[in-house]
Amino acid sequence: MLLAELQIFHSRPIAPTRRLAMGPCLLPTDPAPGVGAVLLGVVVARHMRSIDPNLWDDFTRLSFEIERGTKVAQPRLRFRWQDDRIGLTRSQHQLVRVRDDLNFIHDDENGTPIQQVLGALYSARLLKLEERRAAMDVCRRGMRWIGDEADIDRLVAHLCGSDTGFAMPAAASTNPVAWAFEILGFDTFQSDDDRRPRGPDVQRRFRAMLLKVHPDHGGDSDEAASRIAELTEARRILLL
Repeated sequence: MLLAELQIFHSRPIAPTRRLAMGPCLLPTDPAPGVGAVLLGVVVARHMRSIDPNLWDDFTRLSFEIERGTKVAQPRLRFRWQDDRIGLTRSQHQLVRVRDDLNFIHDDENGTPIQQVLGALYSARLLKLEERRAAMDVCRRGMRWIGDEADIDRLVAHLCGSDTGFAMPAAASTNPVAWAFEILGFDTFQSDDDRRPRGPDVQRRFRAMLLKVHPDHGGDSDEAASRIAELTEARRILLL
C-alpha cells in the first residue's frame, strides 16, 4: 500500500543547465508530522552527507524561508526551480506498507544529492503553513542525521523527535561550553561571556574543521559522521 510519494524532475547531472520541478506528490501530514513529512526527512537524511558541508548552512536557511512561505530568489544553491517539466528526468521516492512493515523505495540514481534534498525541501511548499512547519522541522532533523541509513527504525524515531541521533559525551553534559571550545579547537575556555568567540569566528572555525574531517577532503570515512556531529553540536552550543 502506497503511503507517501515524492517525485522530483531535474536536469541530468551532465546537462549544462541546472533545473528542478515538482512532479505528482502524495504527502499526508495527519497525524503530525505525518508519513509525508517522514518521507521528506528520509530523503534529506539519505543524501545530506554527500553534499559539500560548506553548503549546509544554505540548506538550513532555505528550509526556514520555505517554512515561512517567503519568496525564494532563483536560482538557489545553483539550481533554478520551475513549473515546466519538459526535458527533465525523474527521481521517485515512496513510502509503502507491506503487511505490517514500512519500506522506503528510492529511484534516484539519475539525480545528484543536491537535487534530491532541494526537491524534498521545495515540495513542502505544497503544504499548508502549520503542516509546512512540521515538515521542515523533520527535514532539518534529517540534515543532522549521522547514523546508518539502513537503520530505518532509528532514523524514523530520530525524524519524529524520539531519538536525538547524537549521543552527547559526559564532558559535554557537565561543561558544554568548555567542551565546545575543545571540539572547535579554540585555545582557551573563558567563563566570561565577553571572552567567548563571536558568531562569525565560530562559523569560520566550524567550516575549517569540517573540511579537515570530511572524507572528500581526506578525513577518515569511518569517523567522519561522529566528528561532523560533534562539530555541529559544538557550533550550536557556542552560538546560543
